[in-house]
Amino acid sequence: MSPWRSSAAFTDEWEHFDFAIDDRGVATITFTRPEVLNALTFDSYADLRDLFAELPHRDDVKVVVITGTGRGFCSGGDVHAIIGALLDMDTRALLDFTRMTGQVVQRMRELPVPIIASLNGIAAGAGSVIALAADLRVLARSASYSFLFTKVGLAGADMGSAYLLPRLVGLGRATELLLLGDKVDADTAERIGLANRVVEDERLADATNELAGRLAAGPTFALGATKLLLTRELDMDLGGSLELEAMTQALLMTADDHKEFYAAFRDGRNPVWTGR
Repeated sequence: MSPWRSSAAFTDEWEHFDFAIDDRGVATITFTRPEVLNALTFDSYADLRDLFAELPHRDDVKVVVITGTGRGFCSGGDVHAIIGALLDMDTRALLDFTRMTGQVVQRMRELPVPIIASLNGIAAGAGSVIALAADLRVLARSASYSFLFTKVGLAGADMGSAYLLPRLVGLGRATELLLLGDKVDADTAERIGLANRVVEDERLADATNELAGRLAAGPTFALGATKLLLTRELDMDLGGSLELEAMTQALLMTADDHKEFYAAFRDGRNPVWTGR
């Protein structure tokens, strides 16, 4: 995490979702509108964009978890609060909105910290893309996806879904999901690559907590570099990727965590990672 940031103070409380950081450095974003399956509003999109702009400057966050309350992870944009209002906007305002939603995804992908989407229920529309933009996805058995943009008369390619989804599940499967917008249950999601783990509903919190704790206790400098390389190399040729990896690896070979590995190996103990 960079120590160089603007003079603005970090936001202590976010109005449109819960945000908390535990003593392990696990930050949890919890959507808290269960009565509408955690549908997003203009303000919650803006808060997500701004939170993910702050997080790279914090040194107390090692892992981010995103989850929801009730039966939904996130059902996408609120039909009345967003979709109804969009009908009255001019082209410039609409473009400002669609660019803002894209900034949420871009900042998630560029954050040098692993993000876990913990799907407690339906992830639909923008909710499905937020899960897609995470690094790891843990699903409750009752959870599901629905890339339903075409079902509201919009392009299935939204918020980077046409970029990210084929890279997870392949072009053919992504085409089917984005054109048809059909529901994808948890077992199917695991089979096609949209879930890293599927657990029984009552095990979701524990399974997510265990995975987040494992990442937070690891060599976070190296984990962040791994995430950034995975993101950057999606659009690079092999030669460029090899050079970027060589330079990154040479840099990490000078880091304290790499030296700590050797010291721990020599002493017959487990490494104590510092993220340095």
